[in-house]
Amino acid sequence: MTPPPHRDPMRTALRHAGVRCAVLCLVSTAATAAGLLLPAVLGRALDLLLAGAPAVGWVGRAAGLVLLLAVLDGCASVVAGTVDARATAVLRKRVTGHVLALGPRAGARFGAGDLVARLVGNAAQAGTGPAALAALLAALAGPVGGVVALGLIDPWLAAVFLTGAPVLALLLRAFTRDTSACMTEYQRVQGRIASALAEAVDGHRTIAAAGLQDRETARILRPLPELAGAGRRMWRVQGRAAAQAVTVGPLLQLGVMAVAGLLLARHRISVGEVLAASRYAVLATGVGVLVGQLAAVTRARASAARLAEIVSYPAPAHGTHPLPPGPGRLELRGVTAHRGGRAVLDGVDLTVPGGTALAVVGRSGSGKSLLAELAGRLTDPDAGEVVLDGVPLPALRHDDLRRTVTYAFARPALLGTTVEDTVALGLTAPSCAEIRAAARRAQANAYIRRLPDGYATRIADAPHSGGESQRLGLARAFAHPGRLLILDDALSSVDTVTEHHITESLLSGPGPIRLIVAHRATTAARTDAVAWLDGGRVRAVGTHTELWRDAGYRAVFGDVGAAQDASELAPAAEATPDASKDAAAARPTRADDVPRPAARDRGTR
Repeated sequence: MTPPPHRDPMRTALRHAGVRCAVLCLVSTAATAAGLLLPAVLGRALDLLLAGAPAVGWVGRAAGLVLLLAVLDGCASVVAGTVDARATAVLRKRVTGHVLALGPRAGARFGAGDLVARLVGNAAQAGTGPAALAALLAALAGPVGGVVALGLIDPWLAAVFLTGAPVLALLLRAFTRDTSACMTEYQRVQGRIASALAEAVDGHRTIAAAGLQDRETARILRPLPELAGAGRRMWRVQGRAAAQAVTVGPLLQLGVMAVAGLLLARHRISVGEVLAASRYAVLATGVGVLVGQLAAVTRARASAARLAEIVSYPAPAHGTHPLPPGPGRLELRGVTAHRGGRAVLDGVDLTVPGGTALAVVGRSGSGKSLLAELAGRLTDPDAGEVVLDGVPLPALRHDDLRRTVTYAFARPALLGTTVEDTVALGLTAPSCAEIRAAARRAQANAYIRRLPDGYATRIADAPHSGGESQRLGLARAFAHPGRLLILDDALSSVDTVTEHHITESLLSGPGPIRLIVAHRATTAARTDAVAWLDGGRVRAVGTHTELWRDAGYRAVFGDVGAAQDASELAPAAEATPDASKDAAAARPTRADDVPRPAARDRGTR
């Protein structure tokens, strides 16, 4: 079983950038140490100059320290940039992998726009956390070292400073708390705007057709005042902290210098030590640097918390059981699935023998697509289980499951660089012959060959209608052999002639289980059996000819034209004198109770 991603993204980033963070901390601490040495060296040089003694060596040391500080600061900037980039890349990879493992659950839980905002903006901000934390540790060395240096010059200087240290600590604590709250609110509003924008982009044609651009723009930007308010609060918090630090810091520095003056008057310290004490007092009260570093760490932690909400959402676990040999027998046992607070599927029992072509029909909202998702484990039921060749789907190894189950959707995502890449997506060693054979089965070969570069055409540059997109999705499904092929309304946008050719290719001869979510009576009529969903349950399973005798089943297909088409496809049902009696006596409720139609019957239904 693949281990879940670490629940704390900040710790994940620190773990992967650990060596570079250690280097950054060492370089930054070395720069701080050089900065702490500089006042002492300058003070010693001043004392020698005032005493008329040679001071060239100490002046040279001071110049060397200044040069070393410049080099160390440059190195720290380069290492910090490297750490930020690596940590951001690690977080994006880890969270993106978890989002893909969640599948449809991720979009339902967070929304596409909010997910993008978190993966792009929040991951980049959280990625600065390791470097900011390393810099904060180095920045803390400045005040601590300043206090120690004051104590080395004279213990009274350190004692004066320490009297005000608790006030500085309280200021920093309040700043951290308030910054975290403001940043969390700011990012939350950003996510709302991103979600609204993603919805508008997805429905841009509907918006344009209805002339609602201005209204949608206003809807998307409605949270902007909240965003501005959160931003202003964040700046006020930082400004207040800086102002308080400016108030407290100079008072402490003044106290240190006053005591230093008294000690100088009593000849306990030298003039150079007074100069050094003044610099150390500034370093010890360096709250401004700490405020900046604390703000960076706080922003990173707030962003990491938003990423943690994603990775803490449980992804489906996969087992270690290999797929045993078998024909591909699919069983749904007492399957119940809830959506929107209601049971869309309620206690569904269905068995589909290997090699069967089963159409799933029902009114809108009856759970056809949900059943298709459950059959291939794109989602899990709330109760019951789905079994393939005797093994529950959650017990199967991930690779075995995804290799043996293939999907084609009504709106396929055409991923890949070229058209050939799109059809071959997921194949470990695709061959040109297999890809072209799959395209021919999906009636996509002629369309692809008309493209400027044929199969080598960039998919982004290939114009395609809804029907052509579906044919490319079908070609991709046909190129992946397995035991279970699921078509979720994958023929809805193709014309009837093309549909006829595809279904003839799909249903002729032996093959895997073909689970077809169908809305057309012509499609259902060509399959071996039909599962009729009604009210969250399987109302009946039988051939299309048998079920067509039920007025409720005919009503599923809606219009009169569909009814006429289907009646033409099932003349045997109309010609049977005892059709109603036979249907009442022998309507099956499970697919394995339905005998597969003979080959000669397939062309007459």
